[in-house]
Amino acid sequence: MNILAAAIEPVAPVASGGVLLAAALAAIALIVVLITYVKLHPFLALLLGGIAVGVLSGRNVMDVITSFGEGFGSTATGVGLLIALGAMFAKLLSDSGGADQIVDTIVGKSSVRTLPWAMALVGAIIGLPMFFEIGLVLLMPVIYLVARRAQVSLITVGIPTLAGLSAMHGLVPPHPGPLAAIGALQADLGTTLALGVLVAIPVIVVSGPLFGRLAGRWVVVEAPHTFDASPVTEGSGDIRRPSFGVTLFSVLLPLVLMLAKAIVDIVVNDPENQVQQIFDVIGYPLVALTIAVVVAMFTLGRGAGMDRREIAKTVEQSLPPIAGIVLIVAAGGGFKQSLIDTGIGTQLAEWAQGSGVSAIVLAWVLAVLIRLATGSATVATITASSLVVDLVANMPTAEVSLVVLAVGAGSVFFSHVNDAGFWLVKEYFGLDVVQTIKSWSLMETVLSVSGLVFVLALSLVI
Repeated sequence: MNILAAAIEPVAPVASGGVLLAAALAAIALIVVLITYVKLHPFLALLLGGIAVGVLSGRNVMDVITSFGEGFGSTATGVGLLIALGAMFAKLLSDSGGADQIVDTIVGKSSVRTLPWAMALVGAIIGLPMFFEIGLVLLMPVIYLVARRAQVSLITVGIPTLAGLSAMHGLVPPHPGPLAAIGALQADLGTTLALGVLVAIPVIVVSGPLFGRLAGRWVVVEAPHTFDASPVTEGSGDIRRPSFGVTLFSVLLPLVLMLAKAIVDIVVNDPENQVQQIFDVIGYPLVALTIAVVVAMFTLGRGAGMDRREIAKTVEQSLPPIAGIVLIVAAGGGFKQSLIDTGIGTQLAEWAQGSGVSAIVLAWVLAVLIRLATGSATVATITASSLVVDLVANMPTAEVSLVVLAVGAGSVFFSHVNDAGFWLVKEYFGLDVVQTIKSWSLMETVLSVSGLVFVLALSLVI
């Protein structure tokens, strides 16, 4: 069983299909109202929603609480550890100047014509280890500077960067959303990672440089002078940047280890083989990310001239900001288990199979609806994947991974006023609400729809 899978099995339905569906819809509506109107933290909203769906479906209250607790614990154990390790790595990358080195190396070698493509590449590379919000704040000074030097609209170079960040956030583990969906659907992380990168590349091209060219004509804004100094944040004392090659090696190391495990498992396909056993260990997500963090302490930390005390401080400072994210994802795991134990997943699977609706399309639509209602990509991913658990129960590994990617694509659909990211982009880019919708919101929609299209295309050949 996948390391991120829930620890308990679903129980037999305790109510009719109509009652279960009504309970699930009521719980989702409760979560939407609590997050959108009451402004309750998503952690509490998911907790209350998980209890509500169990009680409304006719289950014993103590059984519901037990289900939620076990789902919360298993998700926190698997996904929470990976999120924490990812945060440590991202902080090392930022504080060492490695992120700046990637930006300057790629952008410095680009012409005015190729700058949008270069910025999309920067967004994708920075977006691999970093959360969207962190990557955006880190790259905004660079976007300002590049737009001024190239004398183009801020949107022309900003949209490709945002596309790179957002695609990685929605489609590629170890980001919280994809990890949560992988855990809920018991997908293989290595396979999902490989397919996620494969889908993300054309998605970034379409929603980034290509759409950015149109958006730059619709919304013409000059870069503000918020960061007139160099966008590079130089460290104090003897801090120096690691080289581009060393930085890129550090960023790609965990991905290479996990992909290598997936490839060896396919090629060798013998659990008793010593080579496969070695790769199974080093490519295990928890081990691969741990190796990457330890290596980064030397390649990025020591390589930048940081001493042991500075490295320890950087790692320590990486954890508080992600505490809320870990709680939300873990609460999502509890909500997922509450849904599973009511039997609603079985009912939905039977309905979908009878109607002939593709699991990929259904998963995407569910994620889109919840994203539009709550404004949270993570909540949309958790809830949508929870609803299609039974639908993917007997699917081949690759097809389950495609469903994960469909959920991820749906979770970023049309960011609007109930999404914190909408306001973050609006303020940093100096836009009004209409301009933000014409650029950022439409970019997210293009990204989401193209993601579904490319996932469906892959499903025809896999």
